[in-house]
Amino acid sequence: MTSGSSSVDKKVERYVSKLTSEERMLVVLKRELYEGSWSDMLEDLKARMEGRPYIFKLAQRISDDLERIAKLQAFERDNEVDLGKYVEMNP
Repeated sequence: MTSGSSSVDKKVERYVSKLTSEERMLVVLKRELYEGSWSDMLEDLKARMEGRPYIFKLAQRISDDLERIAKLQAFERDNEVDLGKYVEMNP
C-alpha cells in the first residue's frame, strides 16, 4: 500500500508542477478561504456572476475560473487527493 501511495504522490506532484498560476491561486483560495470546499467556491463565483452578494473577488474572468475548477476537481476526484496539500502560491 505504501508503494501505491508513493505512486499517487508522484503523479500529484507532476500534475501540480504543470498548474498555471491561476490554477494554483484557485487551489490555495479553496484551501484558505473556503475550508477546502470546491462547492462553496463555485457557489460564491456563481453568486458573483448573478450579481448576488459574494465573499471574495477571485478574478475578472469567472467563466475561466469555473473551467479551471472543473479540471482541478476532476483530478482530485480521479486520484482521491486534495491538491491543497500539495500546492503553494510560489512553486
